[in-house]
Amino acid sequence: MVVYGVAQPEHKDRFFAEFVNTYRNECLPSLIGGDFNITRSPQEKSNDRYDSRWLNLFNACIQTLNLRELEMQGRKFTWMSARENPTFEKLDRFLVSSEWEHEFPLALVQSLYSENSDHTPLLLQNGNASYRGKNQRFRIELEWLHRDGFQEMVAEVE
Repeated sequence: MVVYGVAQPEHKDRFFAEFVNTYRNECLPSLIGGDFNITRSPQEKSNDRYDSRWLNLFNACIQTLNLRELEMQGRKFTWMSARENPTFEKLDRFLVSSEWEHEFPLALVQSLYSENSDHTPLLLQNGNASYRGKNQRFRIELEWLHRDGFQEMVAEVE
């Protein structure tokens, strides 16, 4: 499931209710990721201006749904405000069910670099190169062969 959380405080209650109601009856191994537009702790923000109500509610939702956050490697924050004295926050993350984590116990999240966005791109690696899924075919687009860095990336995987 891909998430884009609301930034406006007046809509956060509705967002959390919809998030819990959407996921509550899910019985499949689940991966939920995206920009939640909220931090989970004061340490996930570079200043002391935060509303503990929202981070407490977010953590309660995660606990109620029995989810766990995949640890991110590389950076502490995933977003930067466009101000002279910027604020840094961790707004983007991946949450997983225990069933998903059982299928991919070596999964990890790597933060990448981007100069074109105020958000840090995140790369999810499932940690299991041999996994292909049921009846899933390998596919490659010819265009990929000409992208910068493609050959190097393939060499790393080998």
